[in-house]
Amino acid sequence: MNGCRRLAHGGAGIAALLILAPVAACSSGGSNPSAPKPAHAVDAAPLVHTSASGQVDPGTPFTVTAQPGSRLTDVTVSGPDGKVVAGRLADDQRSWQTTGKLRAGTAYTARISADDGKGGRGETTATFRTVAAQNLLTAQLGPDSSGTGVYGVGQPLTVKLSAPVKDPAARKAVEHGLTVSSQPAVTGAWYWVDDSNLHFRPKDYWPANTSVKLAFDLTGERISDGLYGGDPASMTLRTGDRVEAVVDAAAHQLTFRRNGELVRTIPVTTGKPGFDTRNGIKVVLGKEADVRMSGETIGIPAGSADSYDLDVQWATRVTWSGEYVHAAPWSVGSQGVANVSHGCTGMSTENAKWFFDNTRVGDIVQVVNSLGHEMEPFGNGFGDWNITWTDWVKHSADGGQVSTSGGAADSAQNAGYLQPEL
Repeated sequence: MNGCRRLAHGGAGIAALLILAPVAACSSGGSNPSAPKPAHAVDAAPLVHTSASGQVDPGTPFTVTAQPGSRLTDVTVSGPDGKVVAGRLADDQRSWQTTGKLRAGTAYTARISADDGKGGRGETTATFRTVAAQNLLTAQLGPDSSGTGVYGVGQPLTVKLSAPVKDPAARKAVEHGLTVSSQPAVTGAWYWVDDSNLHFRPKDYWPANTSVKLAFDLTGERISDGLYGGDPASMTLRTGDRVEAVVDAAAHQLTFRRNGELVRTIPVTTGKPGFDTRNGIKVVLGKEADVRMSGETIGIPAGSADSYDLDVQWATRVTWSGEYVHAAPWSVGSQGVANVSHGCTGMSTENAKWFFDNTRVGDIVQVVNSLGHEMEPFGNGFGDWNITWTDWVKHSADGGQVSTSGGAADSAQNAGYLQPEL
């Protein structure tokens, strides 16, 4: 008791002793009748009820409910990979349900802790398996941003589904599983090219220097009979400067603008009669510093008057069928004067290298005043911008425009649907 006697010296020490006496080590001890009694272990299985056993629909939340008089203290649901599924406990601790998505054909274990309301606590486990899907729908997202991830302002977003989706309601579900978010925000829409392919584009070109995120997540959701959402996917990209090249086939010149400012005017030659260059808006698909071009690839017989087999430099591709903007030193005398090519836009080697160095995939190349056909919307590159906005929106299963508000990192809940502008 020496410590207690030392505290007794002086008025301050006496006051401290009086305050601390009830809990100090030198108190007389004894039990506190108001102290909570330690919980004793009980079997928690009778205290709870789960919504699932055996095989269940992965699109339906798994729930746990406490029996009358009991409450839940903790619930954890995890799959075979150990990843925990997100969930929410009700404020009154009487129920819990998953908020994260369950995968099809997967076994889950729920670890449940409960209190019986009488001083007893315990744990129990429950297992269940989600129904195996006949087919899982996944999506290949484009463009491929594994490189620099920087594209021109004309680049559409693409989705290739692993299985065809024909039913209108199922297509609507797919669209709602796709999220496009960007900073700054734009208004855009989805277009079903066919049963397995969708494109997304803004109403106008992407703004320069925009961050874009595309995500697909229908994990475990029922899309149609036997078809459930598979693994999620996402990708990001950003746009560079707004680069627009306009090829005037009648004036035999190309004007190059960056962010609205005229940078260069280049004399060119385009397709001669019978090989007229396609009119319309095209998007740069790729660039090849050196490529072999043969007339036989477009149906021109070898040895005929129009045949050719050339090694071509600084070729910027705008269609899959072989239309390029490229160096054509053999036609410099006609460039700016006449159209003598087989459909490509030809220019001097110096100008072709400059054009090659100053463009990127996704930049705009528009041909005007040619006698050729119009650029195809799909199948031969990206002719998406040749479809009017009114017609584009009509090919969305949801029938609405999508706002990409909220920034490139936002979730699907932040992308809203708007009514189309006619």
